[in-house]
Amino acid sequence: MRWIICFILVVPFVIKAQSIKVSAGSIIRFENFKSVYVDPRNVHVWIPSNYSPKVKYDVVYMHDGQMLFDSTSNWNHQEWQVDETASELMASNKIRKAIIVGIWNNGAYRRSEYFPQKCIEAMPPELKDTLIANYLLGKVLADNYLLFLTRELKPFIDSAFSTNTSLSHTAIAGSSMGGLISLYAICEYPQHFGAAACMSTNWPGVVYINESIAPFFIAYLKQKLPDPRTHSIYFDYGSLGLDSLYKPVQLKVDELMREHRYSSKNWITKEFPGETHSERAWSKRLAIPLQFILKQE
Repeated sequence: MRWIICFILVVPFVIKAQSIKVSAGSIIRFENFKSVYVDPRNVHVWIPSNYSPKVKYDVVYMHDGQMLFDSTSNWNHQEWQVDETASELMASNKIRKAIIVGIWNNGAYRRSEYFPQKCIEAMPPELKDTLIANYLLGKVLADNYLLFLTRELKPFIDSAFSTNTSLSHTAIAGSSMGGLISLYAICEYPQHFGAAACMSTNWPGVVYINESIAPFFIAYLKQKLPDPRTHSIYFDYGSLGLDSLYKPVQLKVDELMREHRYSSKNWITKEFPGETHSERAWSKRLAIPLQFILKQE
């Protein structure tokens, strides 16, 4: 892969050899990617096995990047199986050719970066202060995280790889809090992201039932959902564990989608009875959102 060798000479940080195992394609690892907006973190870019700089690829930005590819390298020994699923779908011509950018979360401050900031700012002081102090470890970082994605990471990816930079070929995806920040990203930066896949979206906002938080997500979406003529959004949820908390709010979000003239062409919500809140569950159905956000035109 001659183009990688040339590229290593100009980047301002170290690219290490592949340190995680994938079953298909390959990983290019950017270690401690520097940012003026958020703490450094690793970024794993998955490219398909037949990657060619002569081809333009869609890009899917995915949160919780350390959980996507190799179950032996993360804390719970589960993975999304992104490499297997994406490779199979491309080989069968069910999705467009794409690269996957796996952005590692920030550990302790994952919730601080993934909790939609403008929703917090709209809360009354007592609720806001309690949430920030007890759940976000005193920091609200989502807007800075999105600045990192749009001003630093995306321009870097588009310059380093052969990508199709148009709106309809750039997507963002995640699960749980990663689902929330994916939705927030497409609402805040509709000029950057044309599609979002929000799996097991954490509508309570926390890890327990808190009916006082979700109304602020609903109010935000009423004002900020992007244009359905140019954007697509996928939602899903299971029925067990944390996912058992999501259906009531998701039904309200579904009503909003209809009010904003979303249809089956640009919006899907799916329920998966018997499925829980885990990478194993998300891997079983990952092909569905990938086929939706990367559908052949």
